[in-house]
Amino acid sequence: MVKKLLLLVGVVGVAVVVAQRIKASNDERALWHEATTAPDLR
Repeated sequence: MVKKLLLLVGVVGVAVVVAQRIKASNDERALWHEATTAPDLR
């Protein structure tokens, strides 16, 4: 029972870290896109 609980906690922990890295990557990509695109001066 304890081993299953530890395994579940480990899997959830890895999922959280992966989700944070994906979000950080997407945020950085959006920032670079905003910084490198020409402003719309219409």
